[in-house]
Amino acid sequence: MNRRLRLRRPEDFARLRREGTSHRHPLLVVSVAPNSLTHNRYGFITAKRLGNAVTRNRVRRLMREAVRQLHAGLQPGYDVVIIARPHAVGKSFMVMYQALETTFSRADLPTLQIREEDNHIP
Repeated sequence: MNRRLRLRRPEDFARLRREGTSHRHPLLVVSVAPNSLTHNRYGFITAKRLGNAVTRNRVRRLMREAVRQLHAGLQPGYDVVIIARPHAVGKSFMVMYQALETTFSRADLPTLQIREEDNHIP
């Protein structure tokens, strides 16, 4: 993911926790807050309770790939933090993609539909 699209500073994550609105799904939690930029920025949190480093990185890669595919269809100007929940471990890419798509629509970040043949498992 492009560096300008990533949330990296702890202050940004703290601001989202303080000012953002949270939207829950059994697999993940999405916090959204407006930013003053012309693009969205994304941050990913995978806690140690999900499992070892290999497991956490796999979940993070699936979330990043789903966001990469959804990014073009999202309304710009928001900071978004995605927190993986324990049920996300072992899920397929399509399940993660649909969970993010559903949660983004609840957060009023409209998404475009992708065709099944455009999907590939990373």
